[in-house]
Amino acid sequence: MFKNRLFLTGIVGTISAALCCFTPLLVMLFAAVGVSAWLAWIDFVLWPALFLFLALGAYGLARGARGSDASQT
Repeated sequence: MFKNRLFLTGIVGTISAALCCFTPLLVMLFAAVGVSAWLAWIDFVLWPALFLFLALGAYGLARGARGSDASQT
């Protein structure tokens, strides 16, 4: 099992938020569901989510690196 869940969550969240920000994936999904009127507001959610997941991944990476050094001493 992957021990550093914070890092994994950060990476998966960053990839999914980046896919929704930079590709028309979310636009096609919203149009298929019929809620394309929400697309005007989606950037107010996706950009902060992208930065949040980037920060979470960086924190998980730093915490994992610090934890592995402490266990070796």
